Amino acid sequence: MRKARGLFYDLFRDHRFAVAIVVLLSLLFLALLSFFSPYHPQRMYQVARGCPPSWEHILGTSWLGQDVFWQLTFAVRNSLIVAFVTSAISRVIALFVGMGAGYRGGTPDRVLMTIGDTTMVLPLLVVLVVISTILREWLRYLSNLGLLLAFFSWAWDARVIRSQILSLREREFTFVAVLSGMRTMRLVWKQYLPHILPIALTTFINNMSWAIGMEITLAYLGLGIDPTVPTIGTMLQAAIYRQALFLGLWWWLLTPIVAAILLFIALYWLSVSVSEYLDPRARFQRVGLGR
Repeated sequence: MRKARGLFYDLFRDHRFAVAIVVLLSLLFLALLSFFSPYHPQRMYQVARGCPPSWEHILGTSWLGQDVFWQLTFAVRNSLIVAFVTSAISRVIALFVGMGAGYRGGTPDRVLMTIGDTTMVLPLLVVLVVISTILREWLRYLSNLGLLLAFFSWAWDARVIRSQILSLREREFTFVAVLSGMRTMRLVWKQYLPHILPIALTTFINNMSWAIGMEITLAYLGLGIDPTVPTIGTMLQAAIYRQALFLGLWWWLLTPIVAAILLFIALYWLSVSVSEYLDPRARFQRVGLGR
């Protein structure tokens, strides 16, 4: 219990971590509110069109007759689902590939790294646009979009994990474990995994930010999930396509933009602060031992 308190105390001393947590918790609260929405997220003309922000409609209404605030709650929830599915699946792939390739070496290493390098050099946006066009019906579901994005987001992190495993493989505790008869899988998961988890955590956060950005990009191009399903991307695409600024409905366009900016900043600050906290050199510097 004391260790947990000390951990949170150290992290909250960094203003970036504190602000990021507050913003993310606020957005998560918005996502939870979607379960109590009085409106259906995909139905149009449920309220008066084009009303400015008021006590009745906090963020106004869109030209499609939808309450922007309640649409935002669904949009944040769905975007976070896509980001979480992408990050979770890609982290599992990156861990298995990186740890397996780094420890086994030889032919498995060359094959796995070749596959990863091939995905990294592809023009990703062009490939995603082509695949989204071909599999348009399949990608209408949030989980399927997350699967597609996960397939293209594991390679770089797997290479980072592999390099860490290559370093750990040459340390003394590895030789001791091998000479004591410890099995390979037990050595990898018991001895190496604790060293890899900080990398997996920070890359998980970064990957969430990347997935949200790609979802917004695909939605803006009219691809990806069903455009009637509210996400930050589809909200932005609908406002632009319906010429919200020309109609004077600035709140309709500004809402998804502000939500996206807050998400990107919060995830970035969270990643940076956690990464610095887990870096021993940065911790020594904070307590004055780095000199």
